[in-house]
Amino acid sequence: MKRKKILVAVLFAVITVISSCKSSSETTEKPEQKRGGKRMSIDALFTQMDSNKDGKLSKSEVKGPLAKEFSKIDANNDGFISKEELKNAPKPERKQRPRN
Repeated sequence: MKRKKILVAVLFAVITVISSCKSSSETTEKPEQKRGGKRMSIDALFTQMDSNKDGKLSKSEVKGPLAKEFSKIDANNDGFISKEELKNAPKPERKQRPRN
């Protein structure tokens, strides 16, 4: 009887540890990194990328898809992306997965 109680207690402890590890790893992921999550707001993007805090993004400050499409987004060709230009930028096309 005593052995059964110890076994149940150990099993309960293992299940608790496993479930807490899984839930903590899910909450540490940034929302913008989740698949299918919301995109960052323009203000959040500028806060993250505008390293010199001049209110505009230069080619050297941007990363990822924004860097690849820099010339398309920079509507007035001044070498910087303003919040207004980013707001009016064409939305990237989503690639559809082939259905099996």
